Amino acid sequence: MTAPPATTSELVHPRPLLRDTAFLRLWSGSTASGLATWAMPFVLGLAVLESSLGPGGLGLVLATRTAGFLVAVPVGGVLADRHSRRGVVRWSALAAAAATPLIAVGLGRSLPLMAAAALVVGAGQGACRPAFQALTAEVVADSRRQQANAALSLSVRVTTLTAPALTALLATVVGTGALLLGTAALWLAAGLVPPGGARDASPASPDSPAGAGERAGMLREFADGVREARRHPWFLAGLAALAAVITTGYSATGVVLPLVSRDRYGTEVVLALATTGYTAGALAGAVLMARWRPRTLGWAALAGLACYGFAPLSLWLPSDAAFVVAAYAAAGLGIELFNVPWFTAIQREVEPRLLARVSSLDFLLSYGLAPAGLALIAPAVAAFGAGPVLAGCALVCFLAPAAAATVPTARHFSRRPHAP
Repeated sequence: MTAPPATTSELVHPRPLLRDTAFLRLWSGSTASGLATWAMPFVLGLAVLESSLGPGGLGLVLATRTAGFLVAVPVGGVLADRHSRRGVVRWSALAAAAATPLIAVGLGRSLPLMAAAALVVGAGQGACRPAFQALTAEVVADSRRQQANAALSLSVRVTTLTAPALTALLATVVGTGALLLGTAALWLAAGLVPPGGARDASPASPDSPAGAGERAGMLREFADGVREARRHPWFLAGLAALAAVITTGYSATGVVLPLVSRDRYGTEVVLALATTGYTAGALAGAVLMARWRPRTLGWAALAGLACYGFAPLSLWLPSDAAFVVAAYAAAGLGIELFNVPWFTAIQREVEPRLLARVSSLDFLLSYGLAPAGLALIAPAVAAFGAGPVLAGCALVCFLAPAAAATVPTARHFSRRPHAP
């Protein structure tokens, strides 16, 4: 039985975790997959600038990648609970590695080939995400998972902050085709570097899904994960709040920030500074959560999620550019104050044999609703104006986490009672 989370604020030194070879391999593989995921749209954007790919073609390739991701996430969750989590990571990443060079081959020659290859890449990306989440719970002891999740988030933020400049610099030396092959190499590392977990070290028990003679259908097994999720009211409430924030706040700021930067401030510098401020805030949040365990972990996490409301609020109010940048930094800080405890709680509270399926439900709803929000925000702004849309989105971002906090088990992100 795993130990309950700390009930008092405490500092935890992360150094022992950084000496753990298994975790470093897991961190390296996850970082490689994250970098490959981020790099593809950026590299294809460079291809548009070079006129080897049109804007419509870029949209088609990215849309098929997203479709592959959404289809593969629940499938990957079921497979990762049936089989070795490392095996699912390996084969999904290797599939993405094999398909990526086909995108380079089709660049400027065959858009259908690029779209088909992007579908496979997206499927590999989607299948490996819940498997990575479940593998983290196998590789890292419960007492160190918050530090581990903070380190994993930190690598994502560092990549987001530094990779654009590095990729643009490489683009002056090599072409986009070679850069795409570089992302294939990253996927190869993501598949081969991660260590084995507990399932790789011991055989499956006879009554476990991996050892059963007859397996239920894919939909039925995924439904088992949904039923497990329903056993945790804090998870349903937190996921609903996260989905609301992503669908409204994240989508609104993505669409409106470039317009406000251009029309209100007359420069794209505000866009760049706000984006950088968000990433810097997220970096600070990840560093903080590597060491800090709040007494009421769930409430602190939901308060952090509510901070995203400052981003649309700053775009709505006739404020100075510095306030916009500060609001985005607060949003970035808050999102990591939520993400790290959220992932840690899922790994701690969910039945281990169903962990990948519940994680896939998390990714499916949170990531899956983002495109829907982006598609709806632009027509809403055209119909009602940016002001009312931003005000409504800010209100949702503040109220949705507050409503989630009223669920009794949300205080600690746990169904188990905790003394204050």
